[in-house]
Amino acid sequence: MTFRNIIVTLFQLDKDWTTRIVSSMLILGVVWGALGVIDGLMVRIQESAWGIYGFLPFTPQEYFAGITLHAERTLFGFAQQIIFAIIIYLVIKLMGIQPRLKWLLNTAFVLLNISMMLMEGPILIYPSQAFDNYFSATIWYYLSPIGIPGYSLYVVSPLFFIGWILNDAFVYLAGFWIAYHMYIGTRNLKEKLPVPLLFFLVDILIFMIGYTGVTASDVWDILSFFGVVPMNALLNQIAFWIFGHSVVYMLWLPAVAALYLLIPMLANKPLFSDRMARISAILYLVFSNNVPIHHMYTINLPVELKFVQEALTYGVVIPSFMTFLNLWATAKGADVKWNIITAFTVTSFAGAILAGVTGIANATVSFDFIVNNSMWVVAHFHQMILLSIVPGAMAVLYVLIPMISGKMWYSSKMAWFHFWGYIVGVVILTVSFELLGFYGITRRAEIVPRAGGIPLAENLATAGAAIADIATLGWFINVILTIAKGSQVSLEGLSLGQIVGTVSMQLDWGSISLLKDKIPRIRKGLSASLVLAILGALMIVSSSIILASAGDATSPTDPLEWLWLAVFTLGIVMVAVNAFRLFKGL
Repeated sequence: MTFRNIIVTLFQLDKDWTTRIVSSMLILGVVWGALGVIDGLMVRIQESAWGIYGFLPFTPQEYFAGITLHAERTLFGFAQQIIFAIIIYLVIKLMGIQPRLKWLLNTAFVLLNISMMLMEGPILIYPSQAFDNYFSATIWYYLSPIGIPGYSLYVVSPLFFIGWILNDAFVYLAGFWIAYHMYIGTRNLKEKLPVPLLFFLVDILIFMIGYTGVTASDVWDILSFFGVVPMNALLNQIAFWIFGHSVVYMLWLPAVAALYLLIPMLANKPLFSDRMARISAILYLVFSNNVPIHHMYTINLPVELKFVQEALTYGVVIPSFMTFLNLWATAKGADVKWNIITAFTVTSFAGAILAGVTGIANATVSFDFIVNNSMWVVAHFHQMILLSIVPGAMAVLYVLIPMISGKMWYSSKMAWFHFWGYIVGVVILTVSFELLGFYGITRRAEIVPRAGGIPLAENLATAGAAIADIATLGWFINVILTIAKGSQVSLEGLSLGQIVGTVSMQLDWGSISLLKDKIPRIRKGLSASLVLAILGALMIVSSSIILASAGDATSPTDPLEWLWLAVFTLGIVMVAVNAFRLFKGL
């Protein structure tokens, strides 16, 4: 294959113009995501090196810039760009629209990727004694006016703020393009807008509403930078955090849309309650943007306002409960096949519940005063992103890539390697972040106490990140091999449900067939439930031996005590669940 053929195949240059733009957004999104992963690993290396050796391999500027670039590249360059690409493609395909305004979508795409370059630096154009060319180290924090002359000794390039404004422009231009085409499509609809498309619409509205605050903050920053208007740090922070909270729902609602799209297809059943889904969509739109101050409970704001924000934050829980109940009731009793799409869909569903529980805790004023700005908060939003948002996107991408490329996946084994490696790595990473939060470690803490369980938690976080990144690299290689060497498949004329079924069959959990011949033999002797209950009982007994082997019973950092708790708890769960099954309690 020549270089020209590679480019044509990679960017789908022989397809229609929307497919070409979507392919370009997906490719550049993956590139920015890969760079963001490298930034994140650099941060993990810095913290692990300090925890083990008391040595910092990178400068503080590189470390803090690494944190920021990790956030910028993975959120804006990767996640945001991938989300818009998926929505653009599915809206056009599912609604059967003839796309228009090619120049507008092209402009938005170019502005986003230019903004990523301007945000990161280093470009020296402002003379100052304390000027730092690693100006990415200023972002993703709410201590405005860092970086503005006259208000801070730490002065950054105005290109940093201009990059932000271009990112804002992408959201408005691409968001308008999507909303306009959805409006065109609905004029020909005789029924209501399908629920997944409704959630795509709500998500675009949340993007455009949520970005109003950060756009005001960005414009204010640039005007203050050049001395046009004075800066009010507190109001600037509030404006920024209108975006800072709603960004969670900007990223999560596409995963919710994916669940509403895929779960009925995988379960081969209609949605349990169409009305409940539509009401939850309205509630998400109402409660997603108006609670920015719950990130600022420690700021000197009226106490009454903080309690109002707490109550409004709990309001977001209502549509989430409605969504989980609706989707669970849809799947209940269905004969769902275990394939890679099912696996990522289930992970997205379960991960949202796990992360949502910690989110409710963060919303509570009294609890937030304890964990505010600690690694607990970092664990919360990483759980939301890595255990719900990304798995939801992956479930869609495993369907979307064959649709765009016309090629079936190159390797199902690499797909399962991706799934299991990613889940194991992310669980280790986020649990380690929570442990660091319990130890009182603040976010962006470069130097931490090298005592107790803190170094262990830091190193576990690094190991988890490495495992997840290696697994994701396997996915990336699988994508390239699929585009280059995957077998041709004609999906034209098939419904989305038929396409999901076709891809699911190829990515089925084939290796489980090795166990099928052994299961009947187990049933002829002891039932599987009895075997697992006995195994659980043995784990309970052996856990006491593990506890007795612990060195210092008063030390909460002895790894054997953690092992005892894990084995003991798992044994109880296995005994309880399987005993209920044996006695028909479930």
